[in-house]
Amino acid sequence: MIARHLTRLLALLVLLRCGSGPRLAPPATQSGVSPGPIVIAHRGASGHRPEHTLEAYALAIAMGADFIEPDLVSTRDGVLIARHENEIGGTTDVATRYPDRRQTKVVDGNSVTGWFTEDFTWAELRAVRAKERLDFRSHAYDGQFAIPTFDEVLALADSAGRRRGRVVGVYPETKHPTYFRGIGLALEERMLDALRARGLDRRDAPVFIQSFEAGNLRMLRGQTRVRLVQLVSEASQVTPNALREIATYADGIGANSRLIMPAAPAAPATSLIKDAHAVGLFVHVWTLRPERQFLAERYNGDPLAEVRELAMLGVDGMFGDYPDQLVAGLGRR
Repeated sequence: MIARHLTRLLALLVLLRCGSGPRLAPPATQSGVSPGPIVIAHRGASGHRPEHTLEAYALAIAMGADFIEPDLVSTRDGVLIARHENEIGGTTDVATRYPDRRQTKVVDGNSVTGWFTEDFTWAELRAVRAKERLDFRSHAYDGQFAIPTFDEVLALADSAGRRRGRVVGVYPETKHPTYFRGIGLALEERMLDALRARGLDRRDAPVFIQSFEAGNLRMLRGQTRVRLVQLVSEASQVTPNALREIATYADGIGANSRLIMPAAPAAPATSLIKDAHAVGLFVHVWTLRPERQFLAERYNGDPLAEVRELAMLGVDGMFGDYPDQLVAGLGRR
């Protein structure tokens, strides 16, 4: 057991010592405009390694990401872990390790069948290994990397930043917070406790907390000084009136990139960035991916063109599965 942990730690140190990245842009100001755009590693360097693993986060940092993004869900015994969903059958080998634990549940109104984090203790999930979610990406690392806890992600960001002489931020998302609160496993308090333990519950901390649930963010507004981000995916959520309402409890929005630059080749940019900045909200966009399944036709197969266009339009940050491409598109070393 000790030998396995030492081997894993050595691998992470090698990754973190490779290359050098840009310094973190100063935190977004009260007015909402960041000097960025900052590079946010979506689930780590998830285009290169299985998502939400320490290895994916470490590689993203080595590639120059300013922030790493852990999505947070809970185990049965209340440990926060980094997974995109509480159903983990598609991103781990849990089905082969625990074939009898398959369940069907209703999560946020949707019937879901699979293996759920809240049905396992952290001790049980320590044996589970991550795998690539998308069929068209490499599966060379399937079965090699463990699921990390939020505390481990925070420790990695801190140690990597100290080693590299720059700040590495964290950008957690609370996943299905109402659902988890309803089953007695509230995410918010445990997340804030972890941040406070590291002195990160402050306005200028290199932390953003994001959620699709407005109620979740409104509650957090009364509990923390950390900057809050409302995730939006529909045009009705970003009208001028809607943005003014968001500005009463959040500091920025995390917007689907198509709300700013439609996919159609001849479509003009929308006024979203200008409208959001006008009410004091910064704008971070998601999710930039180079594969033909994701990249809009307007960019003619060039993912760096998308990075450059969004930067020219004035976005304050970008989420991407390949942080090295974001760094390259922004002309950074």
